[in-house]
Amino acid sequence: MSASSSISSSTETQGICYLVGAGPGDPGLLTLRAKECIEIADVLLYDYLSNPDFLRYAKPDAEKIYVGKKAKDHTLTQDEINALIVAKAKEGKIVTRLKGGDPVLFGRGAEEARELHDAGIAFEIVPGITSAIAGPIYAGIPVTHRSHCSQLTIFTGHEDPTKPESSLDYAKIAQADGTKVMLMGVERIAEISGKLIEHGADPSTPVALTRWATTGRQQTIEGNLSTIAKIIADTGFKAPAVCVIGSVVLERDTLNWFEKRPLFGKRIVVTRTRQQAGDLSHRLSSLGADVLELPTIRIEPPKDLNAFGQLVMDCHTYDWLVFTSPNGVEKFFDMFYKLYKDARAIGGVKIAAIGPGTAEKIRSYRFDTDLIPAKIVAEGLVAAFKKINVENQTMLWVKAEQTREVLGNELTGLRAIVDEAIAYRTVPESADSDAVQRFKEQAPDIITFTSSSTVEHFLKLNLPLAETTRIASIGPITSKTLRDNGLRIDIEAKEHSIPGLVKAIQEQA
Repeated sequence: MSASSSISSSTETQGICYLVGAGPGDPGLLTLRAKECIEIADVLLYDYLSNPDFLRYAKPDAEKIYVGKKAKDHTLTQDEINALIVAKAKEGKIVTRLKGGDPVLFGRGAEEARELHDAGIAFEIVPGITSAIAGPIYAGIPVTHRSHCSQLTIFTGHEDPTKPESSLDYAKIAQADGTKVMLMGVERIAEISGKLIEHGADPSTPVALTRWATTGRQQTIEGNLSTIAKIIADTGFKAPAVCVIGSVVLERDTLNWFEKRPLFGKRIVVTRTRQQAGDLSHRLSSLGADVLELPTIRIEPPKDLNAFGQLVMDCHTYDWLVFTSPNGVEKFFDMFYKLYKDARAIGGVKIAAIGPGTAEKIRSYRFDTDLIPAKIVAEGLVAAFKKINVENQTMLWVKAEQTREVLGNELTGLRAIVDEAIAYRTVPESADSDAVQRFKEQAPDIITFTSSSTVEHFLKLNLPLAETTRIASIGPITSKTLRDNGLRIDIEAKEHSIPGLVKAIQEQA
């Protein structure tokens, strides 16, 4: 039995709340346990600092509630959040409270746990990777180092505003050996650095601040205790940020690995479906890009699913199966394995794929391809078929509802007998308000388009396009659609696939 199934079976009759640390932002730093808790949640309450991309792991019918809090801008007060998690759990629901970083390190996780305890509700605290450690190392700063220190002090620059006086002992912090890491204190840095110097800290002590650490939006500034406040004011540097004070900052020159990646600092929009965006997003993120997923389409079943199923059932009677997209491959084999338990039921049919991406998807189902064209467009597949005799051969073309008819017409012209199996439809995706808002707040450097439908549905969102924003196309068919709509092409993949698109962006960005 899996961990997630054991969790859900134990909470079928009563509610439970998981207080989950979502880590500092990089999806790779989300723990497996945290992911499980998101997947099983009936209700998700998420913070300002938790990566909204993690919501994709939630069940489709999960209730998602934003309870973000930042300085002077609280969606809900802490008391209201406490009441909400208690109320939802009392309804017998599995509640996952998603918090940035670690839920209890200068967070309110312990207070929320106490509220749950007092209400008689079961809870679990799931630790998360804290930005106090991850943030600095993503900026090339180890918080401890044998050549510098073996002691670490972590303190908050944002205390409870209702307290009559600060509980921070600046004298002890200033005189403590080793590295000091401060969380949540950008707005008070002038006051805090001044207090540390006043209590004996060396004004020349190196200081670095990293905002949106571990994400493609990461930004780091450096100075020392006497200059950092002015640097922040001059650069307009804003929270959220982690501050490191100590000589370990000097290691940044040699250990700064994250910010040196080839696409670091580039904001790139991915317009693929939510299900498909992951591969492209991951490839771009691994090169340092700040990826904004703005799905413009989604895949839905064909209008006549029975007709599609009948054609799949008869697939073994054809000479050729022709696939022109990975989506078609997925929908075909999903149906095939609902109808047949044995892969050999496919018979001796030959398989053609429009390109390497489609062929790779076919291989994931343990089938090989007999024909792949050199040119990854319908015309290229026609040219490949022209080199062999297909007269009177039967072909099942697995396709989307709205597809160019070039392939079908040309194959029929070669005297092949072509049946069209409508495997799926592309329909407009409902606008993601958070992604749309981020798009409007900061113009992207690059927008990627992987099909004509992503272009058409993106334009329906009527989003402003800045002059500085470049457009990247996966291939000539998508590029033609862009040009037909009055858009220029700045980057076009030579190899019309996701890896080819990423390579083109890397070379031309």
